Amino acid sequence: MKLKFILYLLVFISLCADIHSQIIPKNKYGLRIIESIELYHETVTKDSNKLLVDLEKFIPGIKTDVKYATKDNFTKKILYTQPKVYVRYPVAISLKKIQAELKEKGYEVKIFDGFRPYTITEIMWASVLDDRYAADPKKGSRHNRGCAVDLTIIDAATGQELEMPTPYDDFTMKAHHAYTKLPEQVIKNRLLLKNIMIKYNFDPITSEWWHYDFKGWNSYELMNISFEDLEKENQK
Repeated sequence: MKLKFILYLLVFISLCADIHSQIIPKNKYGLRIIESIELYHETVTKDSNKLLVDLEKFIPGIKTDVKYATKDNFTKKILYTQPKVYVRYPVAISLKKIQAELKEKGYEVKIFDGFRPYTITEIMWASVLDDRYAADPKKGSRHNRGCAVDLTIIDAATGQELEMPTPYDDFTMKAHHAYTKLPEQVIKNRLLLKNIMIKYNFDPITSEWWHYDFKGWNSYELMNISFEDLEKENQK
């Protein structure tokens, strides 16, 4: 009887998960994307790990440089209404550990981007049309799930960025991890970032030294929630 009860319970949980996924509407590409703050709130109520955390509040003093809130980015357009960096709760925990370890060595992180609303991914794709450097809207982005982060390392004393192979969002082969025609110190800086990110559950991508995906990203939904709505939600 106990085994039968467990089997029934597992079936019930599976059905509940299916019902939940079905209430998330599909877009024109057949992707299920959370578009309302109410639906986002429901997912967080069921799983607190899905909370999108404001990094500047979660890691006091963390440096950010959200270029998508300015025209100083590859689209030459203001894409974000606010210079905010949100990530899922487990991602924030890992970044806090990374920040702490780097500080012991005299460094800190500087964050360029975290959660990215889905509509911004569509705008970016129209400017690049190359899935090495921008996410195809037909698939969605790890950023849309709040499980990707763009970042670099800075000197804690001066605030200066360590020299990396390229500036942020440089879409050339020089930005690839396999590119080696670089000064020895630049390669060391890139490796310092890569090693500490991997240590705390992030995976690099081959074409961008600054971009890292959090392991388990596929457990989190694609979202198209505004920063304004997120701020209101986090103030409740």
